[in-house]
Amino acid sequence: MDSTKSSYRISFFHMFSNKINLLAFVFIVGFFFISIFAYQVMPDATPLANSIELSISKEKPGFTADFLLFKKDNHVEKNMISSFFFGSENPYSEEIVSDHSVIGDTIYYYSYNSSKSFLKKKHVSSLYYMKSGEYFKNKCFFLGTDKYGRDLLSRIILGTRVSFSVGFISVFISVFIGLILGMISGYFGGRIDVIICWLINVVWSIPTLLLVIAISFVLGKGFWQVFIAVGLTMWVEVARVTRGEVLRLSKLPYIEAVKSFGLSDIKIMFKHILPNALNPIIIISAANFATSVLLESGLSFLGIGVQPPMPSWGMIIRNHYGFIVMDKAYLALFPGLCIIVLVLCFMLLANGLRDSFDTKLKNH
Repeated sequence: MDSTKSSYRISFFHMFSNKINLLAFVFIVGFFFISIFAYQVMPDATPLANSIELSISKEKPGFTADFLLFKKDNHVEKNMISSFFFGSENPYSEEIVSDHSVIGDTIYYYSYNSSKSFLKKKHVSSLYYMKSGEYFKNKCFFLGTDKYGRDLLSRIILGTRVSFSVGFISVFISVFIGLILGMISGYFGGRIDVIICWLINVVWSIPTLLLVIAISFVLGKGFWQVFIAVGLTMWVEVARVTRGEVLRLSKLPYIEAVKSFGLSDIKIMFKHILPNALNPIIIISAANFATSVLLESGLSFLGIGVQPPMPSWGMIIRNHYGFIVMDKAYLALFPGLCIIVLVLCFMLLANGLRDSFDTKLKNH
């Protein structure tokens, strides 16, 4: 066991000695922390970043606006943990103003993009008083607004959480199923091996995206359905590799020696075979993470992934791909760039893991 740990330590050191692999890992860790602490870094920390303001739809990056704040009568405070991970509603409602002045206890203002002949006024008693002593709040939309007037940066940041959630859970599902079936198939052989190999070949022959779409139609549209649909399509590669590794390791002398001690099959598989078969499984898991991000984005783009108003990179592209040929192409390019960077980082990490863990490649 100590030699195995030492081998892993050396392999990881070898991998991170490559600057490209290290940079990819740093980007992945950065994306991960952004997904965890999304509501702490989002400009719009309301649930799902779904503050719709149609009057400022499709504004360009760097757009700023003043918001007049009104009191809410039915505001309910969330507990700290819920607010930290899922956001909380603002204790005020907002109205965008283009010009305003304060005379006594009355505020006079014009609504954004409204006629200058229509002057509004509000008594300060109906307004929300901020700690800074202001009734107005200036907001900057660093990446502009989407077609519903929502902050695009906040939506993209929260979309990171969706991609990571789908990636982690779907990879866990695929590894769990593939590992169990692959070990059973490779260790016991015979008819069990024939049946599992037949199942692997059948699932392998079906195009992945079509299989995901079919499972999504059966389970319905939604967040957790995407986890299952993607996870159930990626286990075959894990099963094939695991089966091959178990077949190879089962013929080694040390396994024959362990069997002679009368240990149970389960103990032999999980204690003596599995630790020595993990290298290719780790590599495949990293590559499958990239695949799951692409599949989730594809499903959301087709409208059968996560459902509105939950943000997803694929859904943001779906809502704005028509603007690519216009002067607002950034609405679709920003989330597309996030997909490219995250997938590229995981593929680079998978290649780095392969180069570090594969002894044949090390020798060359």
